[in-house]
Amino acid sequence: MDINEQGKDKSSTRQTTGQAEILREFGPFPGTPPIHGVSWDGQQVWAATGQQLIAIDPASGQSARTLERACDAGTAFDGTWLYQIAEQRIDKIDPATGAVVSSIPAPGQGAQGSNSGLTWAEGSLWVGQYRDRKIHRIDPATGAILHTIASDRFVTGVTWVDDQLWHATWEGEQSELRQIDPASGAVLAQWKMPDGIMISGLESDGGSLFYAGGGSSGKVRALRRPR
Repeated sequence: MDINEQGKDKSSTRQTTGQAEILREFGPFPGTPPIHGVSWDGQQVWAATGQQLIAIDPASGQSARTLERACDAGTAFDGTWLYQIAEQRIDKIDPATGAVVSSIPAPGQGAQGSNSGLTWAEGSLWVGQYRDRKIHRIDPATGAILHTIASDRFVTGVTWVDDQLWHATWEGEQSELRQIDPASGAVLAQWKMPDGIMISGLESDGGSLFYAGGGSSGKVRALRRPR
């Protein structure tokens, strides 16, 4: 995928708006920890809860297993490894054992509250920065920033699906799903969440669903992917 070409093609797309549709809720889980990042490994939803990564069976809605790992923000899966923001670093984790295989610096050295969402696409990690209102494409081996996209809203979760870049916002008591142009940051579509229902992390299942972290609610929600 060529980011500039993709952005050029999509820049003329008419912006669409709507109301996000919640299909199902999972949790809260024992102890009601907050949900930070979320990811999808093709079978399970992973949720970062601060000190534990929880694997959720989407059929039963129950926690299938946990990994004891620092996990205060976004989570990603590249087909083999989990990636987890842990303050000033991003850990590469073996999902079978929970062992940290390697670590790279987080953008901005992970200043408190700066890094939020995380996803994997096109051989890179994509990191949302909350208050900086940015999304960085970074090298997964070194952490070097390869490309930066500006947003006009606080950025929480980020995800790619079918060559579309989506991110969630959280400002005041309102969250949205937004599809943006990966070259210019222009908003192509925005779908509002119901009042008071927030999105902390975001990941696509590669098909018809988004999984969204619910912050302090302790819930993960399955949302219909807007079309």
